[in-house]
Amino acid sequence: MKIALLQSALEWENPQANCNHFADKIKSIAEPVDLIVLPEMFTSGFTMNPKLVAERMEGETVMWMKNQAKITQAAICGTAVINVAGLYYNRLLFVLPSGVIYFYDKRHLFSLAGEDKEYTAGTQKLIVDYKGFKFCLLTCYDLRFPVFSRNVENYDLLVYVANWPKPRISAWDILLKARSIENMCYTIGVNRLGFDGNNHEYTGHSQVVDCLGNYLIAPSENEGIFITTLEKNSMMETRNKLAFLDDRDAFRVLD
Repeated sequence: MKIALLQSALEWENPQANCNHFADKIKSIAEPVDLIVLPEMFTSGFTMNPKLVAERMEGETVMWMKNQAKITQAAICGTAVINVAGLYYNRLLFVLPSGVIYFYDKRHLFSLAGEDKEYTAGTQKLIVDYKGFKFCLLTCYDLRFPVFSRNVENYDLLVYVANWPKPRISAWDILLKARSIENMCYTIGVNRLGFDGNNHEYTGHSQVVDCLGNYLIAPSENEGIFITTLEKNSMMETRNKLAFLDDRDAFRVLD
């Protein structure tokens, strides 16, 4: 599976400008890919003003993602602020070229910034089957909570999209490697660049890590489109040879 990670600055609370920007980026991808990954809240930045940017599932951002997936014949994912019956969700959307949409509502809301006061937490883990890979799709602060992401479904690939700030970027690097190693899977992390409306700085470090903690895409602070190919067979050979998941603990996550 060939994946493209889009690392870029975001326009603060400006969905149209961000969609236009990413449309140009996507158009510049020079080779066919299977998956395009955008940052968390790619239409707005990590805003605590959901009323200003929220859309419904029938809104322009979801329609834009469906159109981009159709044009590129690649799945596309990232989170946006979604309004459902007056409740706001930081919703990860995974849109297929066929127009089918899967979504995951961020479970671990970032209380340090007050996200838990403005948004409603999700409760359900999402596993998506796509082109022979099983994806587990998570968002930013979820990275700090390994129990929820534990590989009890035998998924092949973890995806974290984020607005992870510069002062804690070493934790981002370490935890992405840890999630790969403990779950014996590929892990994708896509983070943004630049400053947001609260003057928080973001330095990217988007990356792809294999099941032994090796970089397929190493962290970078440059704007860009980073592409790599994931090989399921080689991962499964390693997983079968080093059968660490056979010894995992049995547990149940409580709501």
